Amino acid sequence: MRFLWPDLLWSLLLVPLLIAVYIAVLRRRKKAVLRYSSMLLVRDALGPAQRLRRHIPPLLFLLAMMSALFAAARPSATVVLPAEYLTLVLAMDVSRSMQASDVEPTRMFAAQGAAKQFIDELPSSVRLGIVSFAGTAAVVQTPTESRPDMIAAIERFQLQRGTATGSGLILALAMLFPQDGIDLESEVFRSSSRYGSRALPPAGAKPAAPAQNRAPVMPASYTGGAIILLSDGRRTTGPDPLDAAKMAAERGVRVYTVGFGTNQGAMIGDEGWSFYARLDEPTLKAVAQMTGGEYFQASSAADLRKIYEGLNLKFSMEKRETEISALFAALAALLTVLAAGLSVVWFRRQ
Repeated sequence: MRFLWPDLLWSLLLVPLLIAVYIAVLRRRKKAVLRYSSMLLVRDALGPAQRLRRHIPPLLFLLAMMSALFAAARPSATVVLPAEYLTLVLAMDVSRSMQASDVEPTRMFAAQGAAKQFIDELPSSVRLGIVSFAGTAAVVQTPTESRPDMIAAIERFQLQRGTATGSGLILALAMLFPQDGIDLESEVFRSSSRYGSRALPPAGAKPAAPAQNRAPVMPASYTGGAIILLSDGRRTTGPDPLDAAKMAAERGVRVYTVGFGTNQGAMIGDEGWSFYARLDEPTLKAVAQMTGGEYFQASSAADLRKIYEGLNLKFSMEKRETEISALFAALAALLTVLAAGLSVVWFRRQ
């Protein structure tokens, strides 16, 4: 627990003062009472329970004062609360390496099945957008709450050549922040220029000017959405995923990365060509670390389903720092009412 206004904790020094005042009042009353010939008669009439009971309402009132002083200092704590995520974007690799059979029956078939189960278990308040990426990235489904539309989008995946991981991440960001003017073609051209490529900009591409200026925020501070990035191979084209991760971090967006496939990799061959598909775990881990997300490695359909189940739980409930002044204020009010009620019932005092 920490306090937003810690200086007000000095007011707790009033507590010993209140105790001293209470003791002084008790002593003054003792001097003012009628002197009986034998105090034993009074003690026998009251009994130990009666003598103790008269101190309970003042004690409750003292605790109420302490709770109110704590509330004034505005305490905050890390508590588990319903997550505030409203929009998730699933960016999935659909490069030809996803036809590898090291995950039965194929990586793509297993990934589609796990994604459908993930959709079925999503909290009802969450909207999901879907992006696919291979040699470039494309929007498969704009953010929606319709589960049938999400499932249909997953089933429309088509395998293509290339792996533009950075493009998939940038397009997912553009989906979360449509007002920022993030343009994928411009980012691709800017990336090729940065690394010395002489390629001309795509036809109709916008000038490689920065997107709408946005003041950077703390990483992982955005609560309106998150990105889940699934890839089974290394980037072969498009912007650097770490540059895209920097864009996400500056907007406070968490990126949860999933490396899908076996650690041994797989040989892919089709129509006279072949290549060896291997995970790029260092890059996926770096993307997650830069953005405050997490990296997961799934070498089977069961692993992927378990990861998605964990993410569903994370998007339903999350730990975050929250001001809890209201709880202390409510406790102070409850104790005050209880102290007053006992005083009236036991001693007929108001």
